[in-house]
Amino acid sequence: MAGKVLLQTELEGYLRLIARGKVRDLYEVDNGTILLVTTDRISAFDGMMSNGIPNKGCLLTLMTTHWSRLLSAAIPGLRTHLITLDLPKEIPLDSKVKGLRDQYVNRSMQVQKLEPFKLEAIVRGYITGSAWKSYKADRTVCGIKIEPWLRESEAFPGGPIYTPSTKAEQGAHDENIHPDKAREVVGAKYAARIEELALACYNYAAKYALEKGGIIIADTKFEFGLDKETDEVVLMDEILTPDSSRFWLADAHKVGETPPSFDKQYLRDWLISQDLRYKPGVEMPDEIVAKTDEKYREAFKRITGADYRSVGNTVTD
Repeated sequence: MAGKVLLQTELEGYLRLIARGKVRDLYEVDNGTILLVTTDRISAFDGMMSNGIPNKGCLLTLMTTHWSRLLSAAIPGLRTHLITLDLPKEIPLDSKVKGLRDQYVNRSMQVQKLEPFKLEAIVRGYITGSAWKSYKADRTVCGIKIEPWLRESEAFPGGPIYTPSTKAEQGAHDENIHPDKAREVVGAKYAARIEELALACYNYAAKYALEKGGIIIADTKFEFGLDKETDEVVLMDEILTPDSSRFWLADAHKVGETPPSFDKQYLRDWLISQDLRYKPGVEMPDEIVAKTDEKYREAFKRITGADYRSVGNTVTD
């Protein structure tokens, strides 16, 4: 995989573009299948940076497929939307456009088309970030009463908590809500199933990451969709990546301090230091790009046991 940054996909000559998200572009393969392409774009505080992280899209895609296979096997009744990492036949395989396929292999997944729930299923195992800020104000997190003696970066004493948020349109801010409010957003039956699956996924992944790579998953965000034919809640989008999770080095974890992380917290901290939060089109300096890339690659290796460049599909003529 080359070090070139892919910020904009260009597959309209082969597939119909459905939408462009913050990081992922969606193309229609057929009535039931979507090609989900993860670019190298990166966002923080709901703002998109003007430059990207080389091959970040490949790393996120391969980490998502890793977790998809693990979780599907470990959690009874869990389905994910992943079909295959193979590119669809509509993107031609011949020497004239081999460079095109090289750009998209390992950053693209064919996935089942679902009806997305307008809810982000956030699970928190440790009190940090916005949860810590809320807790300091009134000893609650998303309206949930928490024991009054917790310190920053401490595990929630009763185990992980489920703190969903509304899924805002691009350019708007997500809103943290109480789990009871989620029932109003998606309906009681689906809200209960989303919460059940989100907690099960987090609990399995947290144990796996700690034992496999010495990583604490402090919190993470899942997204789910509805399979209308079977009425099943299906895990979709990215899964337990450095973009959607807060990864800490277990050996460096100290209650009362913010531990070193393997996610985009490094970028967030830089934006805060430069007073650039919520400002669009910020250009990251080379140092921030390199450090973020380094942290993402280490997280992948610790969790999967491999360098992301050595796994996944290959392009052949």
